[in-house]
Amino acid sequence: MAAYSTAQVAEILGIGTDTLHRWIREKKVVAPKLSLVGGVKVRLWSEADLDAAKKYKAEHYWGKGAQRKRRKLDR
Repeated sequence: MAAYSTAQVAEILGIGTDTLHRWIREKKVVAPKLSLVGGVKVRLWSEADLDAAKKYKAEHYWGKGAQRKRRKLDR
């Protein structure tokens, strides 16, 4: 069984870690419990956790906010 870190899950989903942390904080995605690994607390995501995050992204995430085009300044 594979275990992924939060950063790896964000990379797999194609989002930033800050976006994933916001989803966890806002309880849109259920994060796995913290585990102690080498004296450091980490979240180890299972395949089921990853699939749930993928499902949430597919249903609710449209991508980054509107990108504004910059005008070239005439000099």
